[in-house]
Amino acid sequence: MRIVFMGSPAAAVPSLEALVSAGYEVVAVYAQPDKPAGRGRMVVEPPVKQAARKLGIPVLQPEEVRSEGVLERLRGFRPEVIVVCAYGQILPQELLDIPPRQCLNVHFSLLPRHRGAAPVMAAILSGDEFTGVTIQLVRMKLDSGPVLCRAAIPVFDADTTASLTEKLAEVGARLLLEALAGWVRGEIVPQPQDEAQASYFPQVKKEEGEIDWRLTAVELARRVRAFYPWPGCYTKFRGKILKVVEAVPVAGEAAKGEVVALGEGVAPVVGVGTGGGILGLVRVQLEGRKVVTAAEFIRGQRDFIGSTLPS
Repeated sequence: MRIVFMGSPAAAVPSLEALVSAGYEVVAVYAQPDKPAGRGRMVVEPPVKQAARKLGIPVLQPEEVRSEGVLERLRGFRPEVIVVCAYGQILPQELLDIPPRQCLNVHFSLLPRHRGAAPVMAAILSGDEFTGVTIQLVRMKLDSGPVLCRAAIPVFDADTTASLTEKLAEVGARLLLEALAGWVRGEIVPQPQDEAQASYFPQVKKEEGEIDWRLTAVELARRVRAFYPWPGCYTKFRGKILKVVEAVPVAGEAAKGEVVALGEGVAPVVGVGTGGGILGLVRVQLEGRKVVTAAEFIRGQRDFIGSTLPS
């Protein structure tokens, strides 16, 4: 079976590799263009492009897929199925109409919950006990297509968007093979989504990582986990950015933004007052420094305890 794969980040690599390992003929891979990243703004290739190169599959990186030239070249690959996993572009109807067996999407949530570009982040922010992967048929309305199959996994208290995405990527790769085989054999009847249960979560902006101490400690701890590794949660101390890399909610009360000691032999040793409870700091990073435990940080910043962080 001839397949065109469309994906960009590391989370899409397991699905691509699974298709190749299963013997499917992946005739082309579409990924987002190379972009500058990091402090040095060096141009970086998408992980899917790197994986495709190792697999000997041609890679195309159009700025957008709506142009007739791009669509015509895609038709030339004669795909029977197009598989999409975190590609990063809205696909036009002209593209969806190309493969006779339609376009299958690997989405990292239990649709119709958490449609949109950041479903893993949404699951953590919402305090979901379970999330999962859905294989669906692509429709013009975002993440609204009929469902072929789903698989659920638990969300643990220590899960971040990074760790949870990694797990979902592996689950998604296995589920994709199951769904694709059943779909091709005609053994799966697509199930429409319940629009009444649908929720949508948009892409987060960088400035949303700034901590608002009026939120509760539970909400802030979820944000620290959900915003790791991007955009990160941060406040300011002595005019510098202080990132909160890991934190947990702790019982107790303090003024909003007030830094308090939590006692010797207690983990964490320091916390910050919130709109409900105390946010216990586990690991932090001061601007220009490396990540350290909160205990290490207060040994070098004696005036941290007793200070008030801005909200």
